Amino acid sequence: MGQHQGLAIERRLLLAIALSGLILVGELVAGFVANSLALLSDAGHVFTDLVALSLCWFGIRQATRPATPRMTFGYHRVGILVALFNAALILLIAVVILYEAYQRLRQPEAVEGVLMFSMAALGLAANLVVVLWLRGQAQRSLNVRSALLHAGGDALASGGVIVGGLLIFFTNWFWLDPLVSVIIALIIAAAAWGIAREAVNIMVEASPRHLNMDELVQTITSLPGVNNVHDLHVWSLTPQLHALSCHIQVNDSLLSQSASVLEQLTSMLREHYRICHTTVQLECPGCESQDLYCQLPPEPSQKPEGTR
Repeated sequence: MGQHQGLAIERRLLLAIALSGLILVGELVAGFVANSLALLSDAGHVFTDLVALSLCWFGIRQATRPATPRMTFGYHRVGILVALFNAALILLIAVVILYEAYQRLRQPEAVEGVLMFSMAALGLAANLVVVLWLRGQAQRSLNVRSALLHAGGDALASGGVIVGGLLIFFTNWFWLDPLVSVIIALIIAAAAWGIAREAVNIMVEASPRHLNMDELVQTITSLPGVNNVHDLHVWSLTPQLHALSCHIQVNDSLLSQSASVLEQLTSMLREHYRICHTTVQLECPGCESQDLYCQLPPEPSQKPEGTR
């Protein structure tokens, strides 16, 4: 992510934070006055929006920091940690909403439908604005996508509260208030689970989801001059930033000829598999290791000299 692009996202996030703060105060006040669990549930989700957007802003700022001798890959994974925290927070809020909705379903309470509807309509408008601000960057950043999930889930929640408020106003079916809350909780929990799963896959350095490893190996070995590939590793720093390291066996030839093979390989990986960070070790026939995926020992066999 370029510096100019990062600054543009930061500005939109700060505006979204301010807007979410205003909606949070309004929905809390209206929720208590209207005695609406659905509206208070929506306010709880707006609060997670506020936290998520703030953490997303922090993650974006960290990701633009340059690499250092200590952090040689830079700070891209900060955004993944933020996304994972956001997903866990949404799941926790969903559990709380489900518990409170169960209590209300057992004993429905009177709800002020007009106030519930009016405040939810304002919340819907505000969250739709935030969604439009963030939508363009969501595919490039899991961090931004998690924040978009918060805003989108809250827009959906506000829509449910609006429908519930109208029905309660015309029918006095007060049990609709906790029912809407249950639907909101289940929808946002399912979406949060998807974000959490992707974040965990990145943290444990699983191969990218879009990648077919068997096809990748076949494509590498089909390149002219490549006899074999082993010690292959493919992982992601972010959903859009992928890396690869491997050993390839080539014919015993001049260095200039091997450089041509390496150039073809890196170009193919970049254009066909979106892998832009590659580390390739060239080897001649006779190398001992032929395992496609190397087996790393759980612990070093011996300690480096000078350590205790």
